[in-house]
Amino acid sequence: MPAPAISVAMSVYNGERFLAAAIESVLAQDFADFEFLIIDDGSADASAKIIGEFARKDPRIRATLRENRGLVASLNEMIDHARAPFIARMDADDICRPDRFSKQMRFLSEHPDYGVVGTWTEDIDAYGRPYHFIGREHPETHDAFLAAIENAWPLLCHPAAMFRRDIVRKVGGYHAAFRHCEDYDLWLRLASVTRLCSIPERLLLYRHYDNQVSSRHATEQQIGAAISYLAYRERQAGRPDPTEALDRLPAIDELDALFGREGVSRWVRARVAPTLLYSRSSLRDAGFDLLTRYLHEGGDRKGMWRVVARLVRFGEPARALRLGATLLRTT
Repeated sequence: MPAPAISVAMSVYNGERFLAAAIESVLAQDFADFEFLIIDDGSADASAKIIGEFARKDPRIRATLRENRGLVASLNEMIDHARAPFIARMDADDICRPDRFSKQMRFLSEHPDYGVVGTWTEDIDAYGRPYHFIGREHPETHDAFLAAIENAWPLLCHPAAMFRRDIVRKVGGYHAAFRHCEDYDLWLRLASVTRLCSIPERLLLYRHYDNQVSSRHATEQQIGAAISYLAYRERQAGRPDPTEALDRLPAIDELDALFGREGVSRWVRARVAPTLLYSRSSLRDAGFDLLTRYLHEGGDRKGMWRVVARLVRFGEPARALRLGATLLRTT
């Protein structure tokens, strides 16, 4: 059979709640020349059954059901198995507009200097209702993308991205060390070899809900993103990237040794701490200790008493007392 124009890559782990709608939105695209790679990454729910039912109805679906290996392994596996020159990412909890693929393919065809194109998103909640989200739009040009890197603004929505397979393979695909921010690290590595941007149209409905990865792993995600940015700056300066061969990132206190200079660990805490102040999961996990260490190191105290009150509302009175005591000691 001739190779398709697009390989769609979706990894699923216990995604039964929203999976059918996500698959249906891909199969309903007005650009139909694609194969749909779906890996069930060891789900314990009905995901495999749902995938099998769709695969029996549509021959474009190439399903793999196996044990859990994690998202990074699944994404790299699909890149290796893809038959098309373009890969469209998709998550099991989002919904594509029917013209998403056709508009992204047109953009990449007309802009051969761009290796990745995303889209703007429409934010929805677990029930498909509008979700009020305050944030910057994803950059429309490569120059704006580079500015977003320096200002820690949003870069690309991962499940809305379409990229050239060869150029992603050239930079080594997704890196296992940057679990939960593997897309951010990939965009930064690609920024040195190609151009990236997003189409300013809302071609993906992006779902927000309490149990999604970005909510459950916010602390690890933000720490990884900060280290990825440091690695990007090393590459930009013509120095070796000390994270390139890592399978796992070291503890924050080990970063000075990894990068070969003092102050890196403290910089990471200062960059990450302000991003965790509204995250329920972060204030309940290692993010809380990072925050208190940041304050002991002279970090900005603005708004911290409101975090104390937030901890009380989150049902964490002991941590509220600890943070209040830290604020009093560091006055």
